[in-house]
Amino acid sequence: MITARSAILSMASGEGSAARIRLWSLREDVLVEAHADEDRLIVVTRWGETRIDHPGELVRESLRRMSFGPITLRNLLADEPTGPDAPPAQSTEEWAELWRVLDRLSGSVVHSLGLPDGEGPVLSAAPVARHAVFELREVDPTRPARLSRFAAMRTRDGELVLESPLSPFEVVLHRSLASAVAAGLSAPIKVGELALRVGAEEPVVADLVAYLAATGIVQFAEWDPDTRAPRFAEDEDPNLIPWSHHDLLFHARSRMGRHGGPTGAVFPHAGKLPSPPLVKAVPPGPRFPLYRPQTPELVTHDPSLSAVIEGFRLCEDLSDRELSAEQVGELLFRAARIRSVSPASAGAEVTYRISDRPYLSVHGLHELELYVSLHRCAGLSRGIYHYDPQQHALTLINDSATELDDLLDMASVATGTVKRPPVLITLTARVARSAWMYRGIAYSLALTHVGALQQTLCLAATAMGLAACVPAVEPGDVTDKALRLDWPAEIGVGDCIIGYRRMAPHSP
Repeated sequence: MITARSAILSMASGEGSAARIRLWSLREDVLVEAHADEDRLIVVTRWGETRIDHPGELVRESLRRMSFGPITLRNLLADEPTGPDAPPAQSTEEWAELWRVLDRLSGSVVHSLGLPDGEGPVLSAAPVARHAVFELREVDPTRPARLSRFAAMRTRDGELVLESPLSPFEVVLHRSLASAVAAGLSAPIKVGELALRVGAEEPVVADLVAYLAATGIVQFAEWDPDTRAPRFAEDEDPNLIPWSHHDLLFHARSRMGRHGGPTGAVFPHAGKLPSPPLVKAVPPGPRFPLYRPQTPELVTHDPSLSAVIEGFRLCEDLSDRELSAEQVGELLFRAARIRSVSPASAGAEVTYRISDRPYLSVHGLHELELYVSLHRCAGLSRGIYHYDPQQHALTLINDSATELDDLLDMASVATGTVKRPPVLITLTARVARSAWMYRGIAYSLALTHVGALQQTLCLAATAMGLAACVPAVEPGDVTDKALRLDWPAEIGVGDCIIGYRRMAPHSP
């Protein structure tokens, strides 16, 4: 508990630092609603609503000003009336109340650093987690500092943004000085050396580093007692060592509370929504209607679901026995056809179509496309085909033997075999089909759907007496060229190999 007004003001305004002007504001998406008749404030944030009952005048005025942009809490003192008839100044209890409210709203409070030049903030740390904690500490000039190896820098609205999946904040670098300091922290360096490198006063650079360290994006080293070399904790953390920068960043950006962008369903204003087609337009080329099995017969003669699940085994060693066009048609019918189409709505003025298919797709958007590369298939020539799930037909899009062989050879390498698979099914995603609704997590959802479709294909193949294998690696550039993809509007996301299991030779 903070018991002294001077201590509160020291933390709030940055007393003790000649360079630092500590600024406070609320995220731009925060709305402060005053209910004077009921003596309460409602603060609406991306995390929900926070109710503040019986707020003091200091809390009301602070949140009101912070909703318009960065302020110094010390300015609230400058506005206090003076003189013999003036009301008493805010008490220590009032400042403690404000501090408690700001702590409750920590996931919506932006911390900015200003300088005495009056040119606006140098940088701002905006929270991206509900319980983000921003704790400024003095910088030890003897300890080297460095950006986290998970940190990334990108442009947004004309400014540089520094972020890390390990940090509950994203930092906007408003001025070139902040950008230079961030770039200078790419390798371990002491604050004094960094100040010389960027040509700025050491106290200013120390404050910039302190702000970056408070977000967790900058780390401080400990000295190795044996080698006297700097050691960073994250480099030796067994929970972080298995993660690459890209994988952890992707995970964080597809989860709410790990980054500041949109997550989940997003419904822009009616009339601005694109209308992605239900299925990809049929490409030009020879067209081959596929065999349609009778569903009642499948139900009657198929093994039980439990038997299929228990009998399923990934098979990397396939024989060179060919499949038939009828088997290819039955497999795609079981796993990927459109069973029905229906309208859906995202508001009074926005309608779109969704489909029902045998595999999972959130909200029925189904952004995945299937391409079938045939190496050995009776009834269909070698080539690369696009699958039309609505008409249940294949269209030959590429008859180049060289490009087909490239796809098949890459699939063989990915599964550790030397034989080209009889049938290779490649899955792609039309990003716009789901991104208009789930833009923040559209790619993450696509990968979820890939797994669902691969599982469905494998189980259907097992029920048909076939073998299936899922390569771990998808050859992006080879796929894009061979399938004639309009990258990145349509991207390769996975594969599935279908064939017959190679039988072990009989012992003499």
